[in-house]
Amino acid sequence: MTQQSGLAGAGPSKRSEKPARGRRRLLSRAARREQILLAATRAFARGGFAATSLDDVAAEADVGRVILYRHFESKAELYRAVLSRAQERLAAATGAPEFNEASVEQLLAAASEEPAGFRLLFHHASREPEFRQEMDELRAHMFAVAHRHLAEMIADPAWARWASTLVPTVAVEGVIAWLDAGQPDQATAAGRIGEAVSAIIQAAGRRQGKAASPPSVPP
Repeated sequence: MTQQSGLAGAGPSKRSEKPARGRRRLLSRAARREQILLAATRAFARGGFAATSLDDVAAEADVGRVILYRHFESKAELYRAVLSRAQERLAAATGAPEFNEASVEQLLAAASEEPAGFRLLFHHASREPEFRQEMDELRAHMFAVAHRHLAEMIADPAWARWASTLVPTVAVEGVIAWLDAGQPDQATAAGRIGEAVSAIIQAAGRRQGKAASPPSVPP
């Protein structure tokens, strides 16, 4: 009886004082992989490839390292999967391989939806020596897509190549600067960046004595 009274008066145990941690939600393999890729995108965008460990990614995804290794054999494989996912989402959002008057607006929308992925793709990855080749290939593809469109508008081949290199660069850097500025006035941001793009196309056209007709940009 005394023992029972002592237990009754002992108060709540330490286990009862500590809130129980919710059980990790069961996900399908595909859903878990997507969760990890999203978390890895955020983690790598913050710290870069070299400074971000798999423990950092696991903590961001709220999973253990064992779960990570079920999906990715190494950090490099995970990073490449993150870059591949970002490229696929960008292509789907912008209608690649097309380049037209809606491209800047679509680029801005893609960056707004997932800023970490956009920054990682165009800002961080190109600075990582191990992944520089993939990023060079992406930029070369962007230049080729722009050239197919601009070569029809700019008669001089040299200036068409010049504009085809500069237009994607200015568009991407304009979007990153917009993200860094806190995404102001999203309704008019695409038009502002589009004005810079149009100015490049007009400048390339003027070298022949007349300006090329710029693509229309969102108001």
